[in-house]
Amino acid sequence: MKKQYTYPFTAIVGQEQMKLALVLNSINPTLSGVLIRGEKGTAKSTAVRALADILPEIDVVGGIPFNLSPDEDSDIIKECFEVSGEVLSEERERLSVEKRKVRVVELPVGATEDRVVGTLDLEHALKAGEKRIEPGLLASAHRGILYVDEVNLLDDHVVDVLLDSAAMGVNTIEREGVSFAHPSRFTLVGTMNPEEGELRPQLLDRFGLCVQIDGIRDAEERVMVMERRFLFEENPEAFCRRWADESEKLVEKIDMARRLYPSVSVSRENLLAIANYCLEVGVDGHRGDIIIMKTAKTLAAYDGRTEVGRDDIDKAAMFALPHRIRRQPLQDIVMDVGSMLKNKTSNLES
Repeated sequence: MKKQYTYPFTAIVGQEQMKLALVLNSINPTLSGVLIRGEKGTAKSTAVRALADILPEIDVVGGIPFNLSPDEDSDIIKECFEVSGEVLSEERERLSVEKRKVRVVELPVGATEDRVVGTLDLEHALKAGEKRIEPGLLASAHRGILYVDEVNLLDDHVVDVLLDSAAMGVNTIEREGVSFAHPSRFTLVGTMNPEEGELRPQLLDRFGLCVQIDGIRDAEERVMVMERRFLFEENPEAFCRRWADESEKLVEKIDMARRLYPSVSVSRENLLAIANYCLEVGVDGHRGDIIIMKTAKTLAAYDGRTEVGRDDIDKAAMFALPHRIRRQPLQDIVMDVGSMLKNKTSNLES
């Protein structure tokens, strides 16, 4: 079978905000994903697949479709084997462990709740009298990336399920009096075209970060996009090899940031700055404050530092606040945020 090549993440021209938001989520999955708002044809899906392709392989328990880590709680692993109809050895050391690439699970717009969450195998239950679960997309997405194109067109109840699982890290299947829960920790990436309708504010708030992207306006950069795409399609192996060093450097930087993140500290002065940021622009609730803090710490770790600075907070706010600021009907999210953050900055300086 001919090998399939993925366009290199480091070869994508422009869209720096989108790429950085994806990298930050790969460093720190507790950021709760990213919502990408903008036009079609701006490398959104290309960037998601490309980032997953360069991330290190993960250890996965073989024989079951839940993408579990060998380090998961033994009771969880045992129960996942049972509901899959498989046999688990008594000795934990005999678990079959496989190396797998980080998965990108794509959620189609027309997906039903059963397809997303999973369901009970009623036929097997009636015939054998045993609980058997048919896992959904949330099982496949565990420890990977769940990519939802046109998230604003999904049914609201499906979006609710997705965001609840993303926040809690657990997916619960409840059917016909049977309840089963399994780990479902993933990086949620949603894309949308604002012209086709907005998400409800309470759903917007569940995405950790938000970026607005547009087509590149510089003619030279647009030519670069065409040239690189042509070279990739002509000889994908040679093109990927050409960008291998840059990709390896990015992977090393991400790995270093993951190790450094637990050591990054935020002074109380900067925590107060975050709180004032959110108060001044009218953010409801406390999720915005927490996400800014986590994002600022992740930015510092990505830059190789153990102390959060004011620049980290300012940059984090541009990712964490656009979709959380209270606004009037028909106001555009990005324009509204830009003006409010500019006013906030001038107030601080004065």
